[in-house]
Amino acid sequence: MNDDPRAVQFVGAGPGAADLLTVRAARMLADAEVVLYPGSYLDAEVLAHCSPDAELVDTGDMDLDAIVARLVEAHRAGHRVVRLVSGDPSVYSAVSEQTRRLDAAGVPWAITPGVPAYAAAAARAGRELTVPLVAQSVVLTRTQQRSTAMPETEELTAFAATRATLVLHLAITRVRELMAELAPHYGADCPVVVVYRASQPAERVLRGTVADIADAVEAADLRQAAVVLVGRALAGRPDPQAGESHLYDPARDRAAKRLGGLR
Repeated sequence: MNDDPRAVQFVGAGPGAADLLTVRAARMLADAEVVLYPGSYLDAEVLAHCSPDAELVDTGDMDLDAIVARLVEAHRAGHRVVRLVSGDPSVYSAVSEQTRRLDAAGVPWAITPGVPAYAAAAARAGRELTVPLVAQSVVLTRTQQRSTAMPETEELTAFAATRATLVLHLAITRVRELMAELAPHYGADCPVVVVYRASQPAERVLRGTVADIADAVEAADLRQAAVVLVGRALAGRPDPQAGESHLYDPARDRAAKRLGGLR
């Protein structure tokens, strides 16, 4: 973490709800003199954490060069600058591209994490994404359609072959096509949950299966800002194949932990 008080701060805004900001994020917004934010992905109440005197810049119609130019300008003017990003900065935030430009400009920066959208979606679905003996891995990925190219090694079918819990971002307009790709691996009856604008006033939660979720999505006319969760861990009833965590097993020898660590 960069401790320079004038570093540009990339701050995770969480899934959109103002009360899901972290305490640190709220403090940074209150202290900031210039705040750049993605207006189309945030509940307007998030900005209520900002100082009344702060300059607020909606980046919705700006490209990366324009955004970074504004960050550099504000930093060089001696302002405390926050760049809000939706969800958590570690996933699909374009932080890599922005910080690369800031490095070239000699501008220091730091990152504060936020609640990721997939975590908010799982919470609204009321499901853990990792269930013993059912799914112990979570794959965060997206699909390509009028967007950045995907590496050749990251085909959706390759991830699907693992039968891990899938979290699909930027995929809502291709749900029918994607479910057809997933069906041979997960089965037509595999649970799917779609969460639109998790935690925000317009939130919607759709539940279905690989076979029928596309019908529900099309009926709801969802076209953006949705996370698609796929996997057996999402089942509404306990999976008969599910196990229990060894960590909490009554038969586990806890003396080993007291003597020096987990086994």
